[in-house]
Amino acid sequence: MGIYSEYLEKQFGFLDLVAERKKQLNRISQIRGRAILVFAADFDKANAPISINFSDLLPINDQLSQLTGSAVDIILQTPGGSGEAAEDIVKAVRNKFDDVAFIIPGWAKSAGTIIAMSGDEILMDESSALGPIDAQLFWQGKVFSADALLEGFEKIKSEVEKTGILNKAYVPILQAISPGELQNAENAQKFAEELVTKWLAKYKFKNWTTHSTTGKPVTDEDRKKRAKEIARILRNHSKWLSHGRSIKLQDFNEMKLKITDFSKTPDLNDAIQRYYTLLQMTFGTNIYKVYETPASQIYKHLAPMVPPPSKIFDQARTVELEVQCTNCKQVSKLQANLEKGVSLKEGFLPERQ
Repeated sequence: MGIYSEYLEKQFGFLDLVAERKKQLNRISQIRGRAILVFAADFDKANAPISINFSDLLPINDQLSQLTGSAVDIILQTPGGSGEAAEDIVKAVRNKFDDVAFIIPGWAKSAGTIIAMSGDEILMDESSALGPIDAQLFWQGKVFSADALLEGFEKIKSEVEKTGILNKAYVPILQAISPGELQNAENAQKFAEELVTKWLAKYKFKNWTTHSTTGKPVTDEDRKKRAKEIARILRNHSKWLSHGRSIKLQDFNEMKLKITDFSKTPDLNDAIQRYYTLLQMTFGTNIYKVYETPASQIYKHLAPMVPPPSKIFDQARTVELEVQCTNCKQVSKLQANLEKGVSLKEGFLPERQ
């Protein structure tokens, strides 16, 4: 029986779901011997603010304050979002922990990939996916790749230089693009590339000391050069063609970026897969973001979470009503008792006489 089928058969209530989720989170932490934090969003709730933004900093910092030690694992699931907010999240984590690993049981795209590249270690399996880091711009009501804009502009420029003629079809496009917008696109691309280059060189490659092919020592320049190569591959829209493209374990192997395949460790794989399944079941409610540790959690949800009606009535022993006579306009107060033995309040009439 699959893990999902197993949990469905148990018909967990919400509190049971939370308890089992915490159990598996604790299990991952114990296997790895590190603190653990979850920052996850529901990809299916596109009507909710699921993207990374600055409002994530408060709950993330709150949950970080629950953790101790010098090393942390972060289970990350996100469609991406603000690169600037991603930078601040990484700073918050790095201010508290010396050693940071990112576990990607599902998807962490765009700015989520940028965050993952700040890890000393990245853990994935064959079903996990990161994504391109080419910056996305909102222009004339559409979202598109900054790289695609710059590439398109360069093609027009090259054609004009070659033929000496501007195709009239390009005129409306060029009239709508200002030099400032082109510069913004270029800056956005540089921002993502520079963050990933800096973080890979500083953290992921910090223990890379010897070239595997030559046996020669690895220099700081070697680390920076390799980090820049990988950052440029990740931001290359021409290679991936779509910002939503999945970059898998095999793709990183081809880039020669070392990723830990957690499926090779059976106990850890089972704990991660169980937690991930429970997380998706949690997203089957109105919750669209989860920030949690083994001992605490913060949820963001689409509507206020209220107790079921039965809980509300458990707290009340009577219902009080005011009724006005249609003829004499006299107002009478009625008391309806929800349980036996409740005294009638002064000035009230019983619901039945």
